[in-house]
Amino acid sequence: MNARTRTWTMAAVGLATFMTSLDNTIVNVALPSIQRDLHLSIGGLQWVVSGYILTYASLLLAGGRLADRYGRRRLFQAGLALFTGASLLAGLAGSEQVLLAGRALQGVGAALLTPTTLAIISTSFQAERERNLAVAIWSALAALALALGPLAGGLLSQHWHWSWIFFINVPVGLVTLTAARLAIPESRQASAVGSLDLPGLGASTTGLFALTYALIQGHEAGWTSPAVTGSFALALVAWAVFGLVERRARAPMVDVSLFRSRVFTGGTVALVLWGLGVMGVYFFTSLYLQGILGLSPTTAGVAFVPLALLMAVGAPIAAALVERIGANRTVASGFVLVAAGLALVSRLGEGAGLLDLLPGFVLVGVGSGLTMPLVSSIVGVLPDDRAGVASGILNAARETSSLFGVTVIGAILTARQAVALGHGATPTRAFLDGYSTGLLAAAVLMLLGAALTLLALDHHRRGTQRTAPAPSDRVLATN
Repeated sequence: MNARTRTWTMAAVGLATFMTSLDNTIVNVALPSIQRDLHLSIGGLQWVVSGYILTYASLLLAGGRLADRYGRRRLFQAGLALFTGASLLAGLAGSEQVLLAGRALQGVGAALLTPTTLAIISTSFQAERERNLAVAIWSALAALALALGPLAGGLLSQHWHWSWIFFINVPVGLVTLTAARLAIPESRQASAVGSLDLPGLGASTTGLFALTYALIQGHEAGWTSPAVTGSFALALVAWAVFGLVERRARAPMVDVSLFRSRVFTGGTVALVLWGLGVMGVYFFTSLYLQGILGLSPTTAGVAFVPLALLMAVGAPIAAALVERIGANRTVASGFVLVAAGLALVSRLGEGAGLLDLLPGFVLVGVGSGLTMPLVSSIVGVLPDDRAGVASGILNAARETSSLFGVTVIGAILTARQAVALGHGATPTRAFLDGYSTGLLAAAVLMLLGAALTLLALDHHRRGTQRTAPAPSDRVLATN
């Protein structure tokens, strides 16, 4: 693959990643406009957001395995076409049912598409330096989209119409489909042809669906409600069945040898810690900006822009830094900076302004940018023949850790808030006590992530060799 083809491949993968990540957060600010136009119930309004996350997170592993079997480019195009068509359907929706159907189909399309992005990078960029830069760009675009989503949603719904938060995906999707058709070569696992672990697919999808549903509904229905506890129990049973099925399967969906790699396992756990801390805090910081500081939704979205831009700028810088000091020190430094930034924000009160937030947000943004080589380190040890399902594991871990983060940080915040109220604090003071405690807990998670990456990535330096597939697992590649 020549340099021009790799550039177009990265452009297609980057645009697709940005679109699917943006849809995690772009809808939130537009919800009041959607509710007024379509007369949605409160439950229906919640599922405009949750319907996308639920189908997306629950099908990520399945999407990765299907990509390994049927071809990464084929699944990329199929997922992108479905996502683009579903975006058009959601934008045209004149009723609650049509909008929810569009959002669910968007999630299915994103689940088929997302695991192929890292797999395509893994098989298209074989040189370590190029691969590290490609993964850094991928990570930066995903982070940038999540941060810019609320701002974009506010601007589109306020100055045009809420339907444009979906319509905007259509031309971008068509351009990306064209670039993918022209530039991305086909690749798939040779030994997977003719074999598909259907029990494994079913068990993993059920487990992710039940876990994601419980995490979404826990805040609304209560963590001890029958629906939530039943979903957690179903998730445990499904994952137990998945483990048994995979041990006995002739062609298992997930190769357990992946988890024998210290870089893959340790890096994935560190990625989960980052999601638990940063994404959990992101949710409650939005409440702090609007509920305590009195900012409008659009202004609150603007507050996150510097953080997002610093993450995007820091990612390629981190890729270059890896060449000098190694992935372990680069990523660990990023985790420490994020911890320091969270600690700074925890000291702010109800009289803070946007400028007071800036030092902490700068540290979180720069630090998060420096953690981006974590993903490239993991991708660097993946066997090409399992790149799709391994990418699915990474993305599923990232998505569910974000939901867990809201749950864990939320539980800490609520517990501390209740104690403060019991001691006679005002509701505002009680929330600030809980918010500050949640930020400090997230900072501790970041320090744990720093220690873990120093141990897990310490041998992943320049020249690290990729895990070679067995002779029977050679990758079939065609243009």
